[in-house]
Parts: sequence; structure tokens; C-alpha cells
Amino acid sequence: MATNPSVTDPVPGAARRALGAHWKLFVAEGVVLIVLGLAAVAIPPLASLAITFLFGWLFLLSGIAGFVTTMMMRGAPGFVWSSVSALLGIAAGLVLLIWPLSGVVSLTLVLIAFFAIEGVVSIFFALDHRRELSGRWGLMLISGVIDLVLAGMIFAGLPGSAAWALGLLVGINMVFGGTALIAMAQHARAAAT
Repeated sequence: MATNPSVTDPVPGAARRALGAHWKLFVAEGVVLIVLGLAAVAIPPLASLAITFLFGWLFLLSGIAGFVTTMMMRGAPGFVWSSVSALLGIAAGLVLLIWPLSGVVSLTLVLIAFFAIEGVVSIFFALDHRRELSGRWGLMLISGVIDLVLAGMIFAGLPGSAAWALGLLVGINMVFGGTALIAMAQHARAAAT
């Protein structure tokens, strides 16, 4: 006997109604993300600097908050390590805010490492699925190879690629995220009617 999930669990129905009632907010957020993403794709160096400043402020503020709370709990275990961690956060934040161009290069190196590791892991994942005769493992293999190619391209272009890599990739991510939100909003609107 099939049961209606909305009868046994009121949350899906409530969530559907809430999404249907507020679908315009999802569309608005999606449009904002797409516009910002396109701006980041159009002007990747500016977006890369903006990302660096964002990380700088995040490190600085979290370091200050950590330092203040650590000083308030001087007798707690790990005081020295907590102090060092907070000071490192403050230092990293200041470096990114004072010398943002070097921060862009550092963040780009992290991005290269991510793509390289993700590429290798994706390839091994695909090969495991190939051994088990799973379907569509070839797409995962291609994804891993593309990740390695991206890492290689960005690395080969250093230091010049640092100016565009972060901004371009974040911009592309924002465009796809915004598009997904708009699609979700359209589905919620249709489901609510």
C-alpha cells in the first residue's frame, strides 16, 4: 500500500508551500548570482582581488575573535596553542589585506593543489568503477583528466594565471549556482499551483 508522504510527514508539504510562496526570492537571488558571476568572468582580476580581500577579512576577524576569547580563558588547557592559532589568523588576514596580490598567488596555488588532488582521486575512483564494471565510469575519468589539465594550465601560467584563475572559476560557479536557483524557483512555482 502506497502512502502519501505529505500526509505522513507534514514537512515536505510545508516546505513545498514555503518554496512556492517565496519563489520570487529564489529568482532574485539567482539573478544576482548570475550578474555577479558574469561580472567575475568578464573581469577576473578584480574578482580575484575581491576574493582575496574576503579571505583576508575572514582570517583577521576570526583571529581577533579567537584571541579575545583565548585571553578571557587564560587558565584553560591549550592556552598557548589557541593563542598561536589566533595570532596566525590575524597575521594571515593582515597579509592578505596589506599585500592582496601575493594573496591572490597563494590562493591560486591552493586552487592548483585542489584541482591536482581532485583529478587524481577522480581518476582512481573511475578506475575502481571500471574494475567493478559500473556504468558511466568514463565520464568520471574524463572529469579527473580535465581537473589535471586545469591544474597544469594554471600552474604553467603562473604568476600571470593568478590574476584570472580565482575570479574566473568563482564567476563560473556563481553563474551555474544562480541558474540552478532560478530553475529551482520555477519548479517550486509550478509545484505550488
